[in-house]
Amino acid sequence: MVDPMVFRDVLAQWPSGVTIVTTLAPGLEEAAVSWHGMTASSFSSVSLSPPLVSICLDRKLYSHDLISTSGVFGISVLAKDQAEVARRFAGMVPDCDDRFAGETWSTSTTGVPLLDSALGWLDCRVLHAYEGGDHTIFVGEVLAGHTARKSAPLLFHSRGWGQFADVMPDVVTLADTSLADAGTGPGVAGELVRAGVRVRVAAPDPQLRIGTSMLVSDRAQADQVLAAGVEVVEVVVDPADEASVGRALALVDGIADRCSVRLADAFGPDRTEPVTAAVAVFRKARVLEICLQDAAGAATPLSVRHLLQEVAALARPVPIRLGLHDRDRLGLVKAITALKSGVSHFETSLTGRGDEVSTEDLVCLLQEVDVATPVDVSAIGDLSRRLGTLPDPGTPVAAPLMHVQPLGAAG
Repeated sequence: MVDPMVFRDVLAQWPSGVTIVTTLAPGLEEAAVSWHGMTASSFSSVSLSPPLVSICLDRKLYSHDLISTSGVFGISVLAKDQAEVARRFAGMVPDCDDRFAGETWSTSTTGVPLLDSALGWLDCRVLHAYEGGDHTIFVGEVLAGHTARKSAPLLFHSRGWGQFADVMPDVVTLADTSLADAGTGPGVAGELVRAGVRVRVAAPDPQLRIGTSMLVSDRAQADQVLAAGVEVVEVVVDPADEASVGRALALVDGIADRCSVRLADAFGPDRTEPVTAAVAVFRKARVLEICLQDAAGAATPLSVRHLLQEVAALARPVPIRLGLHDRDRLGLVKAITALKSGVSHFETSLTGRGDEVSTEDLVCLLQEVDVATPVDVSAIGDLSRRLGTLPDPGTPVAAPLMHVQPLGAAG
């Protein structure tokens, strides 16, 4: 018999639509009923004449018993912009007392709630119920239906929700990785943190305990800087070096939720396979984030798209953070490509120091495409104008940040 994990992994590669399955439950008062709903993708058409559909539900689910008892259910097909609704009815929104709140609902023949803003809905009466392993296959006779609007559907694939068309993330976060090299002192780092940007620091600062990161080379250093108040440790890994990957896994053990793993030269020639393998490894380790570095400036818009198509879904639920070079002045083009590929975390630098995409430019781009960010735009502008008078980190004015080799690399 097939291994259960292999079976689940294969099924995860089959994309499907996403629906809200609704039904009725006994109410508190006699003869009263209440609404109940859940997110489901195991929905299918069965017959056109007569019109029949099916849903498959785990027999342990509360919804399963309600549909068995009431004999009715509704199907609301979700649109690409309704992932939040899907999360709510999947029980993924904490402290949600009423899943139906905030949406408008209609009823038809059976009285089950049907989502007005869905792509369409079907009102069904249970015609057959068949045992299917640990599930029951409910075949429903469609009593009424409605097509509400035209849009792309919400899709479920590889245990994540997406869509056919490119979609921008709701919120983007930024991390500055070059400020410590600029010789600006801790004051500017504090201002940048307060402006909503995570800042890499050269050394722990007792005044900055939230919003800072630091490069580390071994576990002892990681433990030391975390104890000193640094929020995130950054670990550089050569994805093509098994020893480097192994050392990083040992380093993050027990502190993975505070570790940003940086895959060096992620966009270099022949790097897709080792980068993809490393993403799978560190996703399993549940690190805080996986950063794809473009330190050599090798990334192109096409290579960004290609690599993210390979790793973005694979990494979930661990977020991908992207560090892009702007040496070719195509940094924002690559950033918009990444945004459309689902990336919502970026590394930038004020005034574009070190040839990285500038914080100011990316914030401006996010505003133009209506993507939110916690960054204080006004504060970023003020800091940028002040830092514009300082030398580029190519000519250090103070002791530079220690440059950490990928774990396992020589030198």
